[in-house]
Amino acid sequence: MDKLSVMRAFCRIVERGSFAKAAEDLQVSPALLSSDLKRLEQQLGCALLARTTRRMSLTEHGRLYYEEAKRILADIDRSEEAVRQAAGQVRGRLSVNAPHSFGVTVLASLLPSFLARHPEVDLSVSFDDRVIDMIEGGYDLTIRIRAGLPDSGLVARGIAPVRQALFASPAHLARHGTPQRTQDLASHPVVGYLHADDATAWILHGPEGAVTLPHRARLKVGSSLVLRDLLIAGNGIGALPDFLSDPAEREGRLVRVLPRHALPSRHVYAVSASRRSVDAKALAFVDHLQAALARPRHDS
Repeated sequence: MDKLSVMRAFCRIVERGSFAKAAEDLQVSPALLSSDLKRLEQQLGCALLARTTRRMSLTEHGRLYYEEAKRILADIDRSEEAVRQAAGQVRGRLSVNAPHSFGVTVLASLLPSFLARHPEVDLSVSFDDRVIDMIEGGYDLTIRIRAGLPDSGLVARGIAPVRQALFASPAHLARHGTPQRTQDLASHPVVGYLHADDATAWILHGPEGAVTLPHRARLKVGSSLVLRDLLIAGNGIGALPDFLSDPAEREGRLVRVLPRHALPSRHVYAVSASRRSVDAKALAFVDHLQAALARPRHDS
């Protein structure tokens, strides 16, 4: 039995809370993981996991083994990564999570060039507009677009700013009139975004300073891409980030509402679980993304 492999498997089982999910991550069968765990428990002379048909939990001995195994594996990973980085190697498996709209319109086109530059990296990328638990999801990096990130154990690196503003279609403005003042927004239907920091109000910064405008959206969607398309179809006024609004505005399908006013800027962040988890391949990916976003995005 390869003790280090079993240690890694045990830690993955604990972190994922499931033999099936851990087996999928490790690309082995659940039966093999179960067999290895039984042999490990026999060697140690104690149970590490308490299992029922509905749930799984660590025993007291299992918690001690998990903490020690994590420490040992982290030391090994750091030692190996130090050697790789000293040799200038960017290699291994990299798992990234990003918002769906940003992933489809911006990130997807950058992936082939990253892989071409780093042929020894295996990259997996998932797109989801919800905030994902990095540890539970097994991600090395997650891309988040926020005005700011809460104080936590996560480590964030700012990559690029994202402008936000209000938009509507020419057809909508022809029917309902073009707002000239912030108060005029009250007479327009609103299409809202389910994952907004505040789904009930906009904060607009303009000549008169910051103005908070409560709004009631009868229609809220959980996808910025769907929100954009609903606005283009003339369903109301809504807030969009520049990577979605710029192409539609250039093509005349969307018009900026109250152009002297803007919503608070947001930032693209690359987030990792800890500084120690940011290895050469993760740094290479973040550098690649930052360099690409520094260039004007005419076709995104």
